Amino acid sequence: MEKGDGLFFVTCPLLLNPSIPQRSLDLLSFQSKLVLRKQDGQKQIYDPIRKKWLILQPEEMVRQLILAYLLHERAYNPNRIAIEKALRINGRLKRFDILVYDAQAKPFLLVECKAPNIQLDETVVQQIATYNLALRVPFLMISNGPKTLIYAVDAENEEIEVLGEVPEPQ
Repeated sequence: MEKGDGLFFVTCPLLLNPSIPQRSLDLLSFQSKLVLRKQDGQKQIYDPIRKKWLILQPEEMVRQLILAYLLHERAYNPNRIAIEKALRINGRLKRFDILVYDAQAKPFLLVECKAPNIQLDETVVQQIATYNLALRVPFLMISNGPKTLIYAVDAENEEIEVLGEVPEPQ
């Protein structure tokens, strides 16, 4: 492991310490911003970024609630948000959940969404840290809906700061 390679994030014991602050986003308060329908016996949710209807799954509900939060509460620009795009890491194809770009079109915030019944454990932290090896974003967020953790990451100096809020859009 070399300084500045980003690998320190994967092994940092701070990340899942129960005493670190967690952001209570009250994602359910954004339910009114979601567009739902039932078609052919299936519940569907409209994704305003991809502009298409999706089958409503627990993880998709969390993703759409986070998008509603980013768009309506934090005023992120929808044109700077990518959803479920492919990413090649060590020759393997992966997909991130949400990636927000700054005004210079540089990756700014990476979000990993999980279903509410999935614990935010070392596996989830390792997943987002692995994605960040390729993306090198300064802010990471993991959420299963009820629990959300937000980090500022300085890979060059191998420093992590736990945040209580999603950063202002850049």
